[in-house]
Amino acid sequence: MRKLNRLFRPCSIVVIGGGAWCGEVVKQCHKMGFSGDVWRVHPKGGEGVYRTLESLPGVPDAAFIGINRHATIEAVQVLSDMGAGGAVCFASGFSEAAAEDAQGHDLQTELLAAAGDMPILGPNCYGFINALDGALLWPDQHGVVPVERGVAILTQSSNIAINLTMQARGLPLAYTVTCGNMAQTGQAEIAIGLLDDPRVTAIGLHVEGFGDLRAWEALARKVYDKGVPLIALKVGRSAQAQAATVSHTASLAGGDAGAQAFLDRLGIPRVHSLPTLIETLKLLHVTGPLPSNRLASVSCSGGEASLAADTAHGRNVEFPPLNAHQKQALGKALGPMVALANPLDYHTYIWRDTEAMTDAWSAIVDPTLALTMLVVDYPRTDRCDAGDWVCATQAAIATKARTGANVAMVATLPELLPEEISQQLLAGGVVPILGLDEAIQAAEAAAAIRAPEPVPLCLPGADRQGETLSEAAAKARLADHGLVVPQSRSGPDPATMAEKVGFPVALKGEGIAHKTEAGAVALGLRTASDVTQAAAVMPTERFLVEEMVADGVAELLIGITRDPAHGFVLTLAAGGTLTELLKDSVSLLVPVTPEAIKQALTRLKMWKLLTGYRGAPAADLASILDAVAAVQAYVLANASRVEEVEVNPLICTPTRAVAADALIQEAPDD
Repeated sequence: MRKLNRLFRPCSIVVIGGGAWCGEVVKQCHKMGFSGDVWRVHPKGGEGVYRTLESLPGVPDAAFIGINRHATIEAVQVLSDMGAGGAVCFASGFSEAAAEDAQGHDLQTELLAAAGDMPILGPNCYGFINALDGALLWPDQHGVVPVERGVAILTQSSNIAINLTMQARGLPLAYTVTCGNMAQTGQAEIAIGLLDDPRVTAIGLHVEGFGDLRAWEALARKVYDKGVPLIALKVGRSAQAQAATVSHTASLAGGDAGAQAFLDRLGIPRVHSLPTLIETLKLLHVTGPLPSNRLASVSCSGGEASLAADTAHGRNVEFPPLNAHQKQALGKALGPMVALANPLDYHTYIWRDTEAMTDAWSAIVDPTLALTMLVVDYPRTDRCDAGDWVCATQAAIATKARTGANVAMVATLPELLPEEISQQLLAGGVVPILGLDEAIQAAEAAAAIRAPEPVPLCLPGADRQGETLSEAAAKARLADHGLVVPQSRSGPDPATMAEKVGFPVALKGEGIAHKTEAGAVALGLRTASDVTQAAAVMPTERFLVEEMVADGVAELLIGITRDPAHGFVLTLAAGGTLTELLKDSVSLLVPVTPEAIKQALTRLKMWKLLTGYRGAPAADLASILDAVAAVQAYVLANASRVEEVEVNPLICTPTRAVAADALIQEAPDD
């Protein structure tokens, strides 16, 4: 993996090009107080401008290349030969433009060859801001100020990057990095490079696509080992997964199920908006990952207490009841007139009394809590006198100092926590969070950080054209890997086959994908005559006759589909006729452990049926886990060919789990 230290933390910078963009890079470096050398190169020369890279007084650590795409390749070659530390390639017209310009792919290949081992960002890249050292390869205005430590944000979008630098929420930005089209250095590799700077407290990623999955696995291991929290705002949908329509699995695993499963596997929490990204990073900057999802909320309004509780509803956070110690301490601080609960309404009679507020707020803090949220909205200073809110700022900081616990000041409306107050709170170790919903989501994300799965992902491999096997062939292949299937016969004479299987039987037409919709399934047939009559109306001449599986307590779907962007997506869902009706599913990525499979099953609404609902018998969980393991084993053994595998339904009984139907799509052997 390439070393990015010199590029991101340079002692010397060269700006190549003469346009306004290049002039802005120099201006921003000087404005931020960069202490190293900043050189300019342009063939026309001029005062303080070198005509060639070779004439520079030294080898640059970082280069901003602001010239056309053909000249960019030439400059990269010279920089690489010189031993430069890295470059930002501003020009566009490479692979991102290949659909409109046939030269794009060829030029990108030339660019990569010219770079060799020298790291480059882009092309089509806006550059980066290092606010720790004042080093900016950034051709525009921005809202960043120098900091001694802070978070890093990475995005492919220059506009989103610019907007994030303009935030007025108190978030200390150490690095803002745009990634461009990532021809050489991907987002995960960039993040790994930033982890080498101990001043980075957390990393936020705006992700459009993952690319090199192994690089992301390496990133997840490194951030966890270093204890630097990382969160992702993942956007986009998988058009490939949505386009597949042969099975229910393809439908359930469509969209971004694979992306979510990949982030889950990496132990990286996901947020869904820029405000939540900022507030979560701010929380992580101050507290690091939260040890649990247990919260307390304190406000001087019953309405706000109820709002906090409702905002948390459906989220993976909880407001645990007050324990005896908290009740005793709160009773002493607030007296008998306040109803004690969590979330807490402490009323307003202690307002303006900083010491009393500190006593009350400190009383609810407890070692069993991960975060205590103090809900306070400050007035707008252009119309109101904010003097009466000084007590809240002081009490919050005093509560943090007295307890040493994680404390956040939360405004229900984002505009009601001024930036200068946020800065004061941050200096006192209190997290200022703008927005109650953002606060709950930030706490949820900060509590969800965990170690990545240690087993490497099964990579999806190259595209291939799949063919659909017959149901009988699919079941036979899966049975070889341990899947329990019904007794069966396959052929053109269903009545004779039914006699051999034993009544009652299920009759299915072969060679039909959606058998039920096509009228190619008949169940519970008890005589040869019943079988003959049912076969006569089916649109096929070959049949599969199977034993009827009795005493099922629930039906599940087990599916694995190849997602070219994320790997093999394992989907567990309500099966049979309920699959499309309930949309009750959960997705993971292969390979997955039995314990992870069990945990995934508990997230299904169907879990209650599997464990015995309202006195009904429970399904044999061990048999279900064995069935999932068998499907996974088949995929792992045939990963170079498999496109999709589905068992639906898996009939779950108190003693076994039987695959009533199965589908396999895979490429034929070479």
